[in-house]
Amino acid sequence: MNIVKKAFLRSVPVMAGYMVLGMGFGIMLKDAGYGVIYALAMSLLIYAGSMQYVGIGLITGGATVLTTVITTFMVNARHLFYSISMIGKYKGAGKYKPYLIFALTDETYSLLSSDPESDNRYRFLVSMFNHIYWVLGSVIGSALGAVLPFSTKGIEFSMTALFIASFTEQWIESKDHIPALTGILCTVFSLVLFGPDRFLIPAMLLITLVLTLIRSREEKA
Repeated sequence: MNIVKKAFLRSVPVMAGYMVLGMGFGIMLKDAGYGVIYALAMSLLIYAGSMQYVGIGLITGGATVLTTVITTFMVNARHLFYSISMIGKYKGAGKYKPYLIFALTDETYSLLSSDPESDNRYRFLVSMFNHIYWVLGSVIGSALGAVLPFSTKGIEFSMTALFIASFTEQWIESKDHIPALTGILCTVFSLVLFGPDRFLIPAMLLITLVLTLIRSREEKA
C-alpha cells in the first residue's frame, strides 16, 4: 500500500474529532473577538488542543507572561511523559524528528505508540495529516462563528470527550490493560489527594514511577 494512503487511513479516526474540536476552538476564539488569522496562527504554531482552549481565557483575561508560562506547563506536562516513551521510536528520524516532536499530540501519540510501522516518513505523514485536520477545523470554526450565531456553552468538554475516545480505542486494540488501569488508579488517587486543581503533574509522575517499576520487573523476569 502506498505510504501516503496508509498514513491517511491511519489518521482517519482522528479526522472527525479534530475537525469538530478545531471548529469548537475557532468558534470560541471568534466569540472572544479574535478572527480567522488568530485561529490559523494558533493552530499552526501552538497546536495544542486543550492549551488552545485554555489560551482563550488567558488572552481575554489579560494573563501575565508568567501566568501563561506556568499554566502552559501545567496543562501540557503530560507531553513530557509521551515524549520519553517515544524516544526509541523517533531515534534516527533525521530531518523528520523536529516536526515529529512538535506534532506529538495526545491523539497522534495514541496512533503511533501502538503502531508497528517503523518508517519515519509514515510517522511524519500521520502527524502532518492530524495537524492539517486541526488547522482546517479551527479556520472553518472561526469563519462560521463570524457569520452564524453559536452558543459556546459546554464546547470545552469536547476535549475531554476526545481523550475518552482515544482511551477507549487503545483499550480495545491492546491486550495488555495494565498501563490503562495504572493510569486510572493513579489519577483517581492523585485527584483525591491533591484536589482537581493540582492533581495532574503528581498523577503523571506517579504513573511514570509505577510503569517504570513494572517494566523493570518484567525485564528482570
